[in-house]
Amino acid sequence: MTKVLTPMDLLTDFSLEMTGKDVDDLRQATPLIPAGTRVNVTFLGNEDLPMRLAAARAVLESGFAPVPHISARRLASRAELEQYLGALRDAGASERVFAVGGDPATPAGPYADSETVIRSGLLPEYGVRHVSIAGYPEGHPDIDDELLWDALRGKADSLAKQGLDGTILTQFAFDDEAVLAWIERVRAEGIDLPIRIGVPGPAGVKRLIAFATRFGVGANAMIIKKYGFSLANLVGTAGPDKLITGLAAGYDEARHGRVGLHFYTFGGLTATSEWIQAFRAK
Repeated sequence: MTKVLTPMDLLTDFSLEMTGKDVDDLRQATPLIPAGTRVNVTFLGNEDLPMRLAAARAVLESGFAPVPHISARRLASRAELEQYLGALRDAGASERVFAVGGDPATPAGPYADSETVIRSGLLPEYGVRHVSIAGYPEGHPDIDDELLWDALRGKADSLAKQGLDGTILTQFAFDDEAVLAWIERVRAEGIDLPIRIGVPGPAGVKRLIAFATRFGVGANAMIIKKYGFSLANLVGTAGPDKLITGLAAGYDEARHGRVGLHFYTFGGLTATSEWIQAFRAK
């Protein structure tokens, strides 16, 4: 029998994302977020080690599970990676990480992509047990689609060889049909890792379009209209109501396997958490 999902099913175990600058917002949002929720902590170029550690500690102190990012191309050396992993371990925040290539066109050190970080063998040495890896349902502006598929297969294989559990965490998307079709291909490739579908939290329309343009997400007029706003009206905010409803309606357990949601909190943790509560109350 085909399992049918409701939008509420997708919201039973969601995850969130924050930057090192969002600690105050996290504390404000804490009463709205279920205990144990996974909160990803970014690894951006304008952040440093103390800022990332402070954010991870704040996640722990708030009763949530930190998922620190490791941006491979931003690491200048093996020693820097070990310093970071050691600091996370000492803070009690190394069990789960998200390994991603990162934005720099030229790697700062020996890690050209996230798979090289995984294959280094360092992650389990520092207490990492679960690694999220990136997926791109609507493509990547700088990487050919087939190269993305090669990379996904390689990362999944490397996790298995390292004895690490994993999750595929996708770039945010606007098109539920494209996401579900991409998940079907993931399964056809023989990859059975759980998938957390990246969705944009509620934010200003102009801000959403700016992020979509920056990350190469398919923000054409047709998809934007389907998502729920128009290029002719850039005033106000938009939430992922239609996207989540469409994902639930199109889900088929046999074809799509284990899925959940990951919120990119472009409008802030508090605004996203309030939106989730309001959506659940409908």
